[in-house]
Amino acid sequence: MNIWTYTIIIGVLTFLSRYVVTAYANTKTYSETTKKVLSYVPSAVFPSLIFPAVFYHNTNFEIYNYEVLAFVFALIAAYFSKNILVTVIVGLLSYIAIIFMI
Repeated sequence: MNIWTYTIIIGVLTFLSRYVVTAYANTKTYSETTKKVLSYVPSAVFPSLIFPAVFYHNTNFEIYNYEVLAFVFALIAAYFSKNILVTVIVGLLSYIAIIFMI
């Protein structure tokens, strides 16, 4: 599978994890604590979905590949900007730049 297949699958799964909770659950009967805990579910699911796409290459765990370097740039952008759009753009642009420069 290539990176685009992973990206589409991750996007669909993240969307479904949010949609199912909001669309089919009666959130009016939830306590405030339950609502707060459920709000962290998509944030917990996303890293578990993205980890294999970033760190595994040909079924081997690798930390020296293009995806990890782009991930580091995106992580730095996320830390300083605290903006998801900036993080995604920096991650994509750094990945494209790394592929074409190396």
